[in-house]
Amino acid sequence: MHAKTLAASVAVVAALAATGAAPPPHAAPPSVEGVWQTDGYGMAVVVGPDSLTTYDLTAVSCLPGTMAAERSADATGRNGARSYTAAGDRRITVTPSRDGSATLAIASSVGTRTLHRVPALPDICGTQPDTDPLAVFDVFWQTYAEHYPFFDERGVDWQAVRDQYRPLIGEDTGDDELFAVLRAMIEPLHDAHTGLSDGGDREFNGMREDTPPFDLEDLARIDAAVEEAVGVPLTSYANGALSFARLPDGTGYLRVTRFVGFSDEPSYVRWEEELETALDEIPWRRLDGLVVDVRVNGGGADPLALSIASRLTGRTYTAYTKYVRNDPDDPAGYTAGRPITVRPAPGPRYTGPVAVLTGPLTISAGETFTQALTERPAETILIGQNTQGVFSDTMDRALPNGWQFRLPNEEYRTAEGTTYDVTGIPPQHLTPVFTEEELSEGRDSALETALRLLD
Repeated sequence: MHAKTLAASVAVVAALAATGAAPPPHAAPPSVEGVWQTDGYGMAVVVGPDSLTTYDLTAVSCLPGTMAAERSADATGRNGARSYTAAGDRRITVTPSRDGSATLAIASSVGTRTLHRVPALPDICGTQPDTDPLAVFDVFWQTYAEHYPFFDERGVDWQAVRDQYRPLIGEDTGDDELFAVLRAMIEPLHDAHTGLSDGGDREFNGMREDTPPFDLEDLARIDAAVEEAVGVPLTSYANGALSFARLPDGTGYLRVTRFVGFSDEPSYVRWEEELETALDEIPWRRLDGLVVDVRVNGGGADPLALSIASRLTGRTYTAYTKYVRNDPDDPAGYTAGRPITVRPAPGPRYTGPVAVLTGPLTISAGETFTQALTERPAETILIGQNTQGVFSDTMDRALPNGWQFRLPNEEYRTAEGTTYDVTGIPPQHLTPVFTEEELSEGRDSALETALRLLD
């Protein structure tokens, strides 16, 4: 535990004012300063006058979190909301409520997190964490036990995993062996939102078993095949993340390969600006149909995906509803749902029929984007193969020895309550997607099908 951080937290706790009866109607808004715990996410949040600090909690641990932020210049709103700026120029806003709760919003994530005021950090936060191999194992296993939602769907008995692997760990367990054990615990999940890194050469990233290879050479080959299939020059936008062409028959073709890195600067605000500039320049209004290609899309920030969805609707609608696992003892225990809304953008838009091309390399925000488009009021057709099957934001955590790991803890459900986690979103028209046969023969069955259906 960092002594300065803990001291600041204790000072904030000591300064908290006790609340009694409800304030008069015109009283000043309550303060956001103090100590809070999230509903779900296993996180304590310490809000001070000039900074926001988080702690990652489990039943066996309290470690400094990754979400540290400094107060923004235009920090406080009339409702008592206060904003802080974190790494990557991401704004974090805490808004208090008179019932003693608050909400925390992160600019790069959709929805908000509910905060409940607590008198102090848990006692465990005041102790120096053990860093031996067994302590590392216990924090890793406990975090998944309390937050991972999909053990049953992925056919993994997590208690049995503990019983199998914990006896293999001892005081003399080396880093190579410890890393191999932790990897072996989560590899059978085949979940692209699971991962482990020692910050050096040791790294593991989960993936669905049937995912095709996608190294740099594979991606370059796919890029060349796309350009050949489209047949007309593509205009690149947003640092190469978007490309667009108007085909000879009047159909538009929009390819989106990621929802991050829209500029060379690691600034979320700058990414937002670059995306809006690109979306203003694309000639939406002159299209007779639109193909949206996310067959290779590694994901990123859901709000950026929804910014594109807002250019493809003339009416407000619910894209999906977000639920968070919040019962450490029950993988089926979730928070109340938070509907995520798409509103028509004020800039140029296209509201006609859309064909969306998907495949197993449509991952994370690429999938939430696809899910949002399936709910749009106008006709939307899915063509290709199932998406990867991971929708949640990732919980990025640290282990006591400094290693990093991640896992999902959310579901994005349809209006009917369906989640496409694990299986991915199925297309209405199944076609090959960048198979060796298609690439060798210079064919693109998904694009051909889309153009035929939009004709």
